[in-house]
Amino acid sequence: MQLEKPILFINFKAYAEATGESALLLAEAAEAASKKFKGSVALVVQAADIRLVSSRVNLPVFAQHVDPISPGSHTGHILALAVKEAGAVGTVLNHAENKRDNDFLQAAIERAKQAGLAVMACAEDIERAKQIAAFSAKPDLIAVEPPELIGGDVSVSSAKPELITGSVASIKGIAPEIDVITGAGIKSGADVKKAIELGTVGVFVASGIVKAKDRGKAVSELLKGFG
Repeated sequence: MQLEKPILFINFKAYAEATGESALLLAEAAEAASKKFKGSVALVVQAADIRLVSSRVNLPVFAQHVDPISPGSHTGHILALAVKEAGAVGTVLNHAENKRDNDFLQAAIERAKQAGLAVMACAEDIERAKQIAAFSAKPDLIAVEPPELIGGDVSVSSAKPELITGSVASIKGIAPEIDVITGAGIKSGADVKKAIELGTVGVFVASGIVKAKDRGKAVSELLKGFG
């Protein structure tokens, strides 16, 4: 499944409102809203919900994490091949709530690619984004998210526009093929529009949608920012 740009990534995290049947309800609301706007919506769900969600909605599903392992004796780890076979088309790596060192990250990207998964790697600042862009096994996207703004009410687009423009310039200077996503505190279509103007191809949002009273409306509001 191709990701049409621009892209809204919805991170379900481990919220009760985005687990099991509630995850499916959120996915269905996102799918309904996505049909009215350009661009695409990708769902970043818990490993246990990948098969349920991917089998019931026609939106790309990403795993929240995979480990750099091959099939074998790895109890408790997440196998890239397993999430691929469950219906995921990609995976997120190195989210601020699940940070990993560069050795782990490079190996996990390699395993994900071998399994046929797209990869979005997260970076907390420009320096980390540059390091990731220079990997021999490169992610398809790098999401730049300052940790101090995640889950807050101030968007990265407003608070740190220079982080976005600097990240885009730095990443493209190293690996022009990598697309840039941003997130943290994004709540409105205006926040999304600004992120696109600053050079990203999309945004990464969690609580602004998952915790909204009307989640379909929240998705629509953000998608308006794509124009």
